[in-house]
Amino acid sequence: MSNLTFNPVMQSPLHHFNLKTKQQHVDGSKGVWANEMPLLGYISLRGNAQNALFTKAAKKALGFALPILPCSLISTSWGCIYLLSPDEWLLVCDRELRTELQQKLEAALVGIHSQVIDNSGGFTTVFVQGKNASDVLHHCTVYDLNALTIGKVVGTTFGKTSVFLHQHNNGYKVIFRRSFADYIWRYLERSALPYDFGIANLGSS
Repeated sequence: MSNLTFNPVMQSPLHHFNLKTKQQHVDGSKGVWANEMPLLGYISLRGNAQNALFTKAAKKALGFALPILPCSLISTSWGCIYLLSPDEWLLVCDRELRTELQQKLEAALVGIHSQVIDNSGGFTTVFVQGKNASDVLHHCTVYDLNALTIGKVVGTTFGKTSVFLHQHNNGYKVIFRRSFADYIWRYLERSALPYDFGIANLGSS
């Protein structure tokens, strides 16, 4: 009988690009900077936004009211809540907070038609910034970034796949499924080359 033990390791879907070894302090030397915001928590919440019991219970659990306007998001003390469709929200938080948030939601929503799922193994986020960030993203998506105002999140194309996109501070967050990470990163790198591309140390940006 084998004595081998199973020790799973969580890795970024972009780990093979060795981004950590290439990152630099963000300054004006590059036209666009990008890097992954790895290993965050992603919780999918589904329910009826017209049901006051559902929205009240969710607010009690999260400490913030769910955004209900189309394509809207809100920033919270623990992360961000995105409205993805009329009955679906994505909660993004520090990974160590995801279990607590999920448990609070499940407890508050007992008896209310809803669904709470930890999708942290399914998504990742890349942050894109710099003076040419919007130019690069215009090469990647058909969405007019001039219409992407603060507080708005859109689902749009990115090459031959799809992403969720919104403004964040001095740049853009691009949220997508881990299974498309290699394709999206290579597409972004290729689009950014004419503008001088750097791997950002997000801790110093």
